[in-house]
Amino acid sequence: MDRDSGPRVRVPEQRAPEKPATTDALRFTVLGPVRAWRGSELLSSGSPQQRALLAALLLREGRTATAGELIDAFWGEEPPSQALATIRTYASRLRKILGQDTLVSESGGYAIRTERTALDLTLAQDLAAEAEKARAAGDRFQARTLINKVLGLWDGEALASVPGPYADNQRTRLEEWRLQLTEARLDLDLEVGCHAEAVSELTALTAAHPLRERLRELLMVALYRSGRQAEALAVYADTRRLLAEELGVDPRPELAQLQQRILRADEELARPADEPAPAPAPLKPAQLPATVPDFTGRSAFVTELGSRLATAESSVMAVSAVAGIGGVGKTTLAVHVAHQARRHFPDGQLYVDLQGAGARAAEPETVLGSFLRALGTADSAIPDTLDERAALYRSTLDGRRILILLDNAHDAAQIRPLLPGTPGCAALVTSRVRMVDLAGAHLVDLDVMSPEEALQLFTRIVGAERVGAEREAALDVVAACGFLPLAIRIAASRLAARRTWTVSVLAAKLADERRRLDELQAGDLAVKATFELGYGQLEPAQARAFRLLGLADGPDISLAAAAALLDLDPHAAEDLLEALVDTSLVESAAPGRYRYHDLVRLYARACAERDEQSPVERELALSRLLDFYLATAAGVYALERPGDRLADHREPTQYSGLTFADRHTAQDWLYTEANSLLACVRQASGPGGVRRAVDLLWATKDLAESGANSKQYEAAAITMRDLARSSDDARAEGRALITLTNARLVAGRFDQAERDAQRAMRLAHAVGDPLPSCWAPNDLGIIALYQNRHAEGEAYLEQAIANFRADGNRPGEASALCNLSRIHLAMGHTTSAVALAQQGIDIYDELGHALRGANGRYALGLALTQSGRLTDATEQLHEALAVFRDSRQRLWEGMATFRLAEVDLAAGLPAQAATKAEQALAVLRGIGGEWRRGNVLTVLGQALNDIGQPGRAAVCWREALDIYEALGSAEVEAVRKLLASTLPA
Repeated sequence: MDRDSGPRVRVPEQRAPEKPATTDALRFTVLGPVRAWRGSELLSSGSPQQRALLAALLLREGRTATAGELIDAFWGEEPPSQALATIRTYASRLRKILGQDTLVSESGGYAIRTERTALDLTLAQDLAAEAEKARAAGDRFQARTLINKVLGLWDGEALASVPGPYADNQRTRLEEWRLQLTEARLDLDLEVGCHAEAVSELTALTAAHPLRERLRELLMVALYRSGRQAEALAVYADTRRLLAEELGVDPRPELAQLQQRILRADEELARPADEPAPAPAPLKPAQLPATVPDFTGRSAFVTELGSRLATAESSVMAVSAVAGIGGVGKTTLAVHVAHQARRHFPDGQLYVDLQGAGARAAEPETVLGSFLRALGTADSAIPDTLDERAALYRSTLDGRRILILLDNAHDAAQIRPLLPGTPGCAALVTSRVRMVDLAGAHLVDLDVMSPEEALQLFTRIVGAERVGAEREAALDVVAACGFLPLAIRIAASRLAARRTWTVSVLAAKLADERRRLDELQAGDLAVKATFELGYGQLEPAQARAFRLLGLADGPDISLAAAAALLDLDPHAAEDLLEALVDTSLVESAAPGRYRYHDLVRLYARACAERDEQSPVERELALSRLLDFYLATAAGVYALERPGDRLADHREPTQYSGLTFADRHTAQDWLYTEANSLLACVRQASGPGGVRRAVDLLWATKDLAESGANSKQYEAAAITMRDLARSSDDARAEGRALITLTNARLVAGRFDQAERDAQRAMRLAHAVGDPLPSCWAPNDLGIIALYQNRHAEGEAYLEQAIANFRADGNRPGEASALCNLSRIHLAMGHTTSAVALAQQGIDIYDELGHALRGANGRYALGLALTQSGRLTDATEQLHEALAVFRDSRQRLWEGMATFRLAEVDLAAGLPAQAATKAEQALAVLRGIGGEWRRGNVLTVLGQALNDIGQPGRAAVCWREALDIYEALGSAEVEAVRKLLASTLPA
């Protein structure tokens, strides 16, 4: 019987005097096949009966086993007449293998004398004991690590293929211990917040051990903490029914109490019940930027804010600047105060630049994702929506003392979801706007420095001797800087770097070279004056680089991209960029990457408009940057898709791009440059620019399918579609619509995708553009497949195949063949479906397509599944899955995992199917759309129903039904029938 009582049971340790260490280095395993090694050499352990003797002696851990005990272990109550002679023969053979010092005879029996660490079982026992000590001491993470090491020692079934009643009993004992260890580790998983990851493993375990209530209890908790309350309750209902049917008993009290807590939506159940475990470094964030060593003044503000943080009486303290004033020192003050207050927030400090002064402020949901990861939340446990992330964030902060520094906020609406919800935590907010609409906030209006503070800061940087000799000139300098800390710092740094200058020289430059009255516009004037000072000292080539690099919209820029924009070789570009870094006009974001402070970028653009002799130079710079991205991305595309005709049909470029030795390096470049590249697309203008930007989107389709950049890709595609349409460029619009179709297919919005593809096809025919003429019917065929319009889809795909062949696009032809395979499969033509998919794979393999070949194997796997060739289907899908993971294609990784679940279901392996379906749901979080989620839930429900969990299956099917009804999908009727099958007759 499989019903357990819950408490953890350890295998009793039976120790004997250990054999002194020898140079033989013998090792033994019983947690799997019974084997012996000498060093790295695997020794022959003989027949199964001889291995049974070896196992019996090893399990006694050095104690002597008498001949009678060994006979009972081998044969039980009916030993053969020659039993003793047989035992002696096996012992003699083993002694020759192991050595006389290892297998010894004494007191009419035998024993194995070896080091304790030589046997995997004793090593496991010692590690398990350490794990219990660590857990008792509150170190859950160490306990979890140690138990995982113990479980890692198993290599399949313990004492595999060893005969005899003693081996049978020991196998049962060791399997029970293994289950108890697994339960303990899963319990720890839940305590440290890994509930989402635990669901798939617990689903499989409850299927394998349906009467083991502790596993059911853990599964209920994992589901509840994953936001799947209905499924958690269904697990209880299934357990109660099963226990009544099989054993005639009710669930144990702990399980019934858990059900009641879930029904009450017990908040305590949503987090670990035990005391918090000591957090490892990743769970104790320390993200504050470094404070400046010469922080000056602001003593009243430092005291005021520091005292409030020390008591953490409020949930938020806002540090805001006078409206519109930049560079007043908001961030410097906040970082300084935060560092002084660190001791009051022992659980960590979070920091984010919200980019509120820029054109595209940071999205709260993105920031919450970063914060949750910094706080130790696994990616799979981070919800999709802003509200869910904010709720989980507040729950994660509850009971902890953490300081959150929200720098450069756009407005109150941006930061509200980022604020902690409980006492003990605090937030410092900096912004250019006064947040009067932030309820409960302590507002601080930070003005410019007083003349005395400004002079003190200037003196700290320049030096007391130089300033003391020219105090009046120094006062003129800080006044010309508007007493703005950022301006003073830049001006003083320039003077400190030039020992031949006097303070009077600097004052004269500020007085003479500024057209102060002409350019006076509120507070930003002072910052521009200071930037003008630094800019005026640049060499002509440096000044040109400063102006032109500021034109690019991306968050940062790589050295190679900067070289293209400046039309220089990389070495010359690097010299200029490093010189700009030395002047503090440009920041070094990372080796080989550069960025502007937002105010400096605005100033650089103003300089470009003012100082460039012709706007043509600015246009040419951005055109070279676009050329660089397009040429490089097209090379990446060609590596992924050898033989594709994009290289022949894309817009020509004047500037060459980077080349890569292999597809992995190329992929690294693509995903590193994604944000900057998409920003360049959105910035494109003019007929030539729009067309190249659209082709750049086409060449970076992988970004849409990765999940990481899907939303940004779709936004860029919409921008280019609208720009092409307003420019009356039908060719560019048609191609933009195909990129948008691709993004919407990934998101599961098939109706929108169909409208875009239909218009793209009409435009392509009107202008004779072969790219969308081929890909639009291919995409329309896929959409028709998803919407069960099979005859229509077949016609589209046959048209696509003909168009691809006419264009000589063999990879495109392979894609359409594989998609046509799926149409034939849906129509019941399995033989032709297999043949079509194989045709596509043959083309891909001939051309060397790894990623697209995986798409072909995915299609073949589906056809083989339906034709009943399940082993072949599994092989194809596993091969595809490995490539998708390697290529960072999260959508297809999730879908391949889902299809493997379908294969397992067809093979009569519902427990494995349920595990894979759970894994697919986790991978597809936030990508793929609701229709695909409905498909996975349907299969998960079928698997759960087959492993005796009909209640939980019904929950999955009801959720799938809701999805299909909302979408108007044809799958509605099939799911209704599944639900009806769970109703009592």
